[in-house]
Amino acid sequence: MSPVRRCSRTACGRPAVATLTYVYADSTAVLGPLATYAEPHCYDLCAEHSERLTAPRGWEVVRLLDGSAPARPSGDDLEALANAVREAARPQERAAQAGGGGRAADPREVARRGHLRVLRSPDN
Repeated sequence: MSPVRRCSRTACGRPAVATLTYVYADSTAVLGPLATYAEPHCYDLCAEHSERLTAPRGWEVVRLLDGSAPARPSGDDLEALANAVREAARPQERAAQAGGGGRAADPREVARRGHLRVLRSPDN
């Protein structure tokens, strides 16, 4: 028997990443991180099936986040990163337009493309 727990859905052999539990008294389906051990009245689901999970009409789905999983970046995070990269590139452009170049050339620099530099290996 494989030590990796598999998805409980029929004909799905992918590894399980989440555990589904039904709370019948509250008409709630609770989807959380993979339980430490298999429970008889819980269902282990793979990533695809856990993302596509729907509950019967009138039921609520509660998705518990796994604190150890890395958070997905939001649109705001990606926009802030892009703005930071643009801002970091601006002082070099302004100095080059002023005609002075702004700084002495680095002897280790082999090539430049935008704000990226290719440096010579310290061994050479």
